[in-house]
Amino acid sequence: MKRPLQAVLLVLSGVGLLHASLLTDLYLRYVNDWMRPLLIASGAVLLLLGTAEAWSLRRPGRRRETDEEHRHEDRHGDGHDGDGHDHSGVPGVAWLLFLPALSLLFYAPPSLGAYTASRQATKPVVQQDEFDPLPATSPVPLTLRDFTSRVQQDREQAIKGRTVRMTGFVTPGGRGEGWYLTRLLINCCAADAQSVKVRIHGAPAPPADTWVTVEGTWHAGGTLGTSSAPVALDARTVSEVDRPANAYTDALPLSPPR
Repeated sequence: MKRPLQAVLLVLSGVGLLHASLLTDLYLRYVNDWMRPLLIASGAVLLLLGTAEAWSLRRPGRRRETDEEHRHEDRHGDGHDGDGHDHSGVPGVAWLLFLPALSLLFYAPPSLGAYTASRQATKPVVQQDEFDPLPATSPVPLTLRDFTSRVQQDREQAIKGRTVRMTGFVTPGGRGEGWYLTRLLINCCAADAQSVKVRIHGAPAPPADTWVTVEGTWHAGGTLGTSSAPVALDARTVSEVDRPANAYTDALPLSPPR
């Protein structure tokens, strides 16, 4: 790739990273929030390198070197070598390097959602022996992981008969399987995402990827407090809510439904 195009690519990549991580929260669609300083630093470095490269091309000495290179190519057959093929042009695949940089500026791909969650196994439940008492409020705000742990591991069965409130996005189930309230969790980036799902009974499925808050009670089955208990909820209300800025967390439903 020609040096002017390299400079343009570096500048576009740097501007794209800075736009996604410094001026907006788009970076949260792809990586965890603790990576923001690294993205800002990377964007600044790329922008400086691209600017330095572009400035070097404007220097008179550099222009003379470039003119001499062009005259050298002309003397040797206008960029053709002995095999009869032109190697002076930009390989077609090199232009694809511009797509990621431009996408961060003009069309950032969305965060992962129902399509990914429906093709993943549920994140394993972390073994937990003791649980804090549930608050006296009703409904009780819970994360999907806390609900899952209490259903399958809390021998005190504190969740029995309690109305709970959880927030996530909609993942359709298979035929006859209803739908799932879902969260995707990441350690570093979207490539390592794992899903947490709670099956919802008693309410029609909203469109896939819709963010909702569900209130209801545990769907009885098996023995509560053991692995035989289904991670499921009998829904009383389903309310659409705004998608959170950081969709890769299993946060409490703090905001009221719309």
